[in-house]
Amino acid sequence: MKISDLKPGTGNANIEGEITAVDEPRDVVTKFGKKTRVANAKIKDASGDITLTLWGDDIDKVSIGDTVQIENGWVSEFKSEKQISAGKYGKITVAK
Repeated sequence: MKISDLKPGTGNANIEGEITAVDEPRDVVTKFGKKTRVANAKIKDASGDITLTLWGDDIDKVSIGDTVQIENGWVSEFKSEKQISAGKYGKITVAK
């Protein structure tokens, strides 16, 4: 699947792309009262780019220039911008 094909509300999205930016992590409290870290990154492929929301340990897995695969991702929209997250059931893998 290409990044340009992603639409908000899409589940089970599988993409591969290069990390072009990673924001500083910030601490948040989830709706279940659990404290965790979250950071936004940009991921691009030949068709475009999208914000990748990284939660918890996934933040430390990626660096600028890494090629990553997102399996079973969830696409949403925040402030009129599409974003993808591995979510509860997805997986982020850094290609070696």
